[in-house]
Amino acid sequence: MAKRRSETMEENRAKLIAAARASFAEQGYAAASMDELTARAGLTRGALYHNFGDKKGLLAAVVHQIDSEMAARAQERAARANSAWQALLDEGVAYIEMALDKEVQRIVLLDGPAVLGDPSQWPSQSSCLQATRVVVEQLIAEGTIKPVDAEAAARLLSGAALNAALWIAASDNPEDVLPKAVAAFKALAEGLLVRPL
Repeated sequence: MAKRRSETMEENRAKLIAAARASFAEQGYAAASMDELTARAGLTRGALYHNFGDKKGLLAAVVHQIDSEMAARAQERAARANSAWQALLDEGVAYIEMALDKEVQRIVLLDGPAVLGDPSQWPSQSSCLQATRVVVEQLIAEGTIKPVDAEAAARLLSGAALNAALWIAASDNPEDVLPKAVAAFKALAEGLLVRPL
């Protein structure tokens, strides 16, 4: 049975994303050639243009894929926590710790913002922000954290985790920066608690 056009298009998108992800991780966005990545995927430049518009569109798809995987990993860690507060803290720390991953560093935290702009405006960050807001609302309702504006608190917590990760990725010694960033993130988050730990 012949493949439907939509199946072929999805396969081509997946091949291009996989090839670009490997190329961007190995060489960085600027050095990755469109001819090389389309050849790596076994496709033409036309397929790249048709599916993503241009190289920047392809980077956006790769960043979205990795950022979504990062969110899932952080949520898995949070799911093991024994309270909603600890889950919120663990999710933020997990996101910060992923800044040590070389692929995350190069594609999401260095090339992504340089090419795609402010990460807080990316669709994947927006969905994480909304999930954080829901947890903050729950924690306010149960009296764990101070009755502050839930969206403001969610934005500040998300921004702190994102900026900590960006700092780690851009530093000369990411392993040395990580514990400082995590400690500061926790201290900032704990300032929201009604009763200090």
